[in-house]
Amino acid sequence: QVQLVESGGGLVQAGGSLRLSCVASGNIYGITSMGWYRRPPGKEAELVAHISMSGSTTIADSVKDRFTISRDSATRLLRTVYLLMNSLKPDDTAMYYCTANRGSVVIWGQGTQVTVSS
Repeated sequence: QVQLVESGGGLVQAGGSLRLSCVASGNIYGITSMGWYRRPPGKEAELVAHISMSGSTTIADSVKDRFTISRDSATRLLRTVYLLMNSLKPDDTAMYYCTANRGSVVIWGQGTQVTVSS
């Protein structure tokens, strides 16, 4: 099994920055990609960013000029991913979830809350 633990969320003023981290543990062999989703209050979850084992990335249009996803490059295996969020807006307020793709299975973390005050 794979476990994902997110950290780095919190309360920040508009215009500020946060860096989220996600660490995978357990049987991480076979993880081919990891990503970040967010679920704003009262809305459905949406993809924010995604990174493959090779390092190729996908960023949602709504955040592509402000958010960056990266991975720990010290190891070939996907274990740790980061989401750097700059110029945060109140609309970025959401629960942010880390995900990992392993075969046909998508594993979700417990989430970390990001709240942006105006």
